[in-house]
Amino acid sequence: MSEQTVLTPNDFHGSDVERINQALAAAAGTGRRVVIPRRNLAAEGPRDIWLLDSAILLPGETTLELDHCHLKLSDRCRDNLMRSANCGMGVTRIEPLRNVHVFGVGTVLLEGADRPRATGDSGKTLGERTFGTDAGVEGESQRGDWRNIGILLAFVEGFSIRNLTLRDTHCWGISLERCAHGTLRDLDFASSGRKLIDGEERTILNQDGIDLRLGCHDILIDKVTGYSGDDLVALTAIPNPDGVAGATASTMVSGARDRGAGLDDIRHVVIRNVRGYCRGGHHIVRLLNTSGARLHDIVLDGLIDTSPPDVRCRAALKIGDHNYGDGVAPLGDTARIIVTNVISRCEHTILIGGSLCDSAISNVIRWDVPGDVMTFASGPEHVRNLTITNLQAAGQ
Repeated sequence: MSEQTVLTPNDFHGSDVERINQALAAAAGTGRRVVIPRRNLAAEGPRDIWLLDSAILLPGETTLELDHCHLKLSDRCRDNLMRSANCGMGVTRIEPLRNVHVFGVGTVLLEGADRPRATGDSGKTLGERTFGTDAGVEGESQRGDWRNIGILLAFVEGFSIRNLTLRDTHCWGISLERCAHGTLRDLDFASSGRKLIDGEERTILNQDGIDLRLGCHDILIDKVTGYSGDDLVALTAIPNPDGVAGATASTMVSGARDRGAGLDDIRHVVIRNVRGYCRGGHHIVRLLNTSGARLHDIVLDGLIDTSPPDVRCRAALKIGDHNYGDGVAPLGDTARIIVTNVISRCEHTILIGGSLCDSAISNVIRWDVPGDVMTFASGPEHVRNLTITNLQAAGQ
C-alpha cells in the first residue's frame, strides 16, 4: 500500500467513516491523495452512499478528492460532516495545520441526517426552537453547538474547499475559524430552514451557507449558488472572552484568545459571484462585527438575488447590527468595504445596521419592490466617508 499514489476508503476495514479516516491518516504528509469514489465497497455489500457516524477528520498536508459521491450523516451522528483534525471535543489547545484541500469531481453531495440529533447554534434549545432527537435525552446537551456545522476548519493556513453541494445541514454549512490564505469556490447550498421528518415539517435554525469567523483573513469566496435557511454568506467577528476551546457551550470550537494586534479581525476577504438567496427570509450576504474585533478590507463584487416570487429576503447585503455585543461597533472598526454590482428584489437592498467608514458602494439595482436602494438603519452618526454611485430603482 505504501507504493500507491492514491488511497481510497475501499482499501481499509471498518465503518464508512473509520475507513475514510484511516485513508486520510495514511496519506497525510506523504504527497498521496485520498479519493472517496461513488461506489462504497462496504462489508455488508456495495452501495452508492457513505454514511458517517462521526466526522471525517482532515489532517494537515492532505488532499481529499470526492469523486461523484454522496456523503450523508447517519441518524446516530452528532458531529460535523468534516473538520480539521486539530480540533474537537475536549481539545483545549488547537495546534495550527497547513495545506488542507477538499474538492469534488462531478456531482458531489454532502447531506444532513434524516433525523438529526441536534440542529441550530449554541443559542438554540433542542425541541423548543429547533429540531433534535436528543431533545429531553438525559446526558445529552440540550443546545446546539459547533458539532452541528457541516465543514469546520480551525487554525488552518493554506486551504481550499470547492465543487460541493451541501443539503439540509444541521447548522452552518461551512465555517472557518482563524483560517488564512485559502479559497472557497463553486459551492452550492440547498437548505430551507425546514425539513420533513417522519411526515411532519420541522424547523431547523441557523442554516447559513458559509461563515467566516474571528481571525479569518486573506480568503477568496467565489461562485456561491443555491439557497440557505439563514444568511447565505456571512462574515461574523463577535468576540466571546469566556469561550473555551473544545467545549460544547459555543458554536465556535476554538474558544477565545488574546485579541491584541488585531489577530481576531476579519480582513482581506474577496467575495465574488454570489447567485442565490435565503429561503428563510434573512440576508444573502452579511458583514457583522462587534466591539473588540474589526472587519476591514473586504470586497463584494457580484451579487444576484435569485429568490422566487414567494420569497422575499430581508436584505441582499446587511452591514453591522446594534443587537449584538455592546451595540453598534465603534466608528472605524468596520472600514474599507467595497461593494459593487448588486441586483436585488429583497426588502432592503443595502442595509446599514451598524457603523461604516472609508468605503464605497456602486452599481446597485433594486427591482420589483418599492423603497430606497440604501437603508441607513443605524443613523448618519455611524457613517463616515462613504462614497455611493450609480444606484437604481427599477420596476417599482
